[in-house]
Amino acid sequence: QVHLVESGGGAVQTGGSLRLSCIVSGDTSRIHYMGWFRQAPGKEREGIATIYTSGGRTYYADPVKGRFTISRDNAQNTLYLQMDALKPEDSAMYFCAAPALGRLMAFPLTLSDTWYEYWGQGTQVTVSS
Repeated sequence: QVHLVESGGGAVQTGGSLRLSCIVSGDTSRIHYMGWFRQAPGKEREGIATIYTSGGRTYYADPVKGRFTISRDNAQNTLYLQMDALKPEDSAMYFCAAPALGRLMAFPLTLSDTWYEYWGQGTQVTVSS
């Protein structure tokens, strides 16, 4: 079993920054990749970034490329999402996700939520204009 807890959301103005954290507990040694997703009211869940926990290879959705950075601290069992140059359209509930233990993701990396088994409760990000 894996347990995920996000934090770091809040309200900022356009152009501001936030750093989201996701603390991971459980058999973390068997987690090979993780991702961040978001969902705005009335919209489908959207994958925005994924990272391989060994080696650090990353992949981003086009809307956040160049503004968001996904990273992980394996020693602290924490996943991060640094969000810069925030826009009102970034407002959403943000979720971290982990796959079934031992599952590997083929390259090229993907942002599909079908690759993920475990989800956090989410943290709200609101960007005002």
